[in-house]
Amino acid sequence: MKSNPKILAFAGSTRKGSFNKKLLQLAVEAAQNKGAEVTVVDLKDYPMPLFDGDLEKEKGLPENGQKLKKLMIEHDGFLIASPEYNSSFSGVLKNTIDWISRPEKGVKDMIAFDGKVACLMSASPGGLGGVRGLAQLRSVLGNIKVIVLPGQVTVPKADEAFDDNGKLKNEKTQASVENLGKSLVEFLQRLGY
Repeated sequence: MKSNPKILAFAGSTRKGSFNKKLLQLAVEAAQNKGAEVTVVDLKDYPMPLFDGDLEKEKGLPENGQKLKKLMIEHDGFLIASPEYNSSFSGVLKNTIDWISRPEKGVKDMIAFDGKVACLMSASPGGLGGVRGLAQLRSVLGNIKVIVLPGQVTVPKADEAFDDNGKLKNEKTQASVENLGKSLVEFLQRLGY
């Protein structure tokens, strides 16, 4: 059994002051404290054109998609913080999934997703905390063979939820986010990662 599972962490937002990036960091710290090797990436650093079958046929997977796909393959699980846009998850996250999930000649289908384990969280200024977007994200990830753990955390009124140090003002919610990071590490360790 590996004692240090590898986790890739990212938010579905590219905004600098993203609530979801703040939320993600709390789970990342907990996973690291539990012994995981965590790599945090910003999808803003991997821009890709909107998925287009003609573009794919002409040029294949974009260079940034290749880099991100390699990172996903090298990691055992994912911590994902996803904002909610119009009752769904973000377009940048959907576009990333669409590109990386495309079949490539000579490569196992869904290699970046198949058998990976994910924990989900969301922060939103709205009253529901992004729960509707997470339901759709959970469905999409399950369809591409990601094992999505049942626990998730949503943070409503995110514009008021964080203190000046980036922690959540609500201690119970703070503990729940930390438990997400820990539970992902524990699950991966049980699987032998």
